[in-house]
Amino acid sequence: MLPWEHAAVGYLAYSLLSHLLARRSPGALEAVAAVVGSQGPDLIDKPLSWQYGVFESGYALGHSIFLAVPLAVAAGLLARAYGRARVGAAFAVGYLFHLPGDVVPTYLQHGYLPLSVVLWPVEKAPPSADRPVVDVTVELFFEYVDVLTAQDPPTLVLVQAGVIGLTALLWLYDGAPVLREIVLGVRRLLGGAGRRSAN
Repeated sequence: MLPWEHAAVGYLAYSLLSHLLARRSPGALEAVAAVVGSQGPDLIDKPLSWQYGVFESGYALGHSIFLAVPLAVAAGLLARAYGRARVGAAFAVGYLFHLPGDVVPTYLQHGYLPLSVVLWPVEKAPPSADRPVVDVTVELFFEYVDVLTAQDPPTLVLVQAGVIGLTALLWLYDGAPVLREIVLGVRRLLGGAGRRSAN
């Protein structure tokens, strides 16, 4: 799964849970935490593998269920200690949903579960090429656009694009958290400047 797909799934999962359990839309900090959490495994493993050669594969420590669960619990407890339990929960949901996001599409495409990507160090995923993370991400983005705009894109790609679209609609329904706070902040700033100049 690609970074933008992980972000969509992380936000979608947390927003749905927030609506079901708390009957409310996510706030800005929760939205950011869910998206950052959704990138967590890749932010750990890809640079350490592709650029620094610490791991043979881009699926290692960060993707391991043996780190993911304790990290999610620790994030939740730490956030709760600071009065931000929902932010910790959002990070945990985003992080944990990354793991099936890397397993399920392979199963749907090829009919097998690549559990080695989430069982490090018990099982190790195949080695990855040594390339800068930014270069690979840009290349993947353009490949994704090419596949999506092809005359007959694969069904899985259409489903994944549909999930991104559904998430965008849910984000709008939620009041566009983050963007909403930025707009309100700019309005307050401009309103304060206008009142000062009028005096």
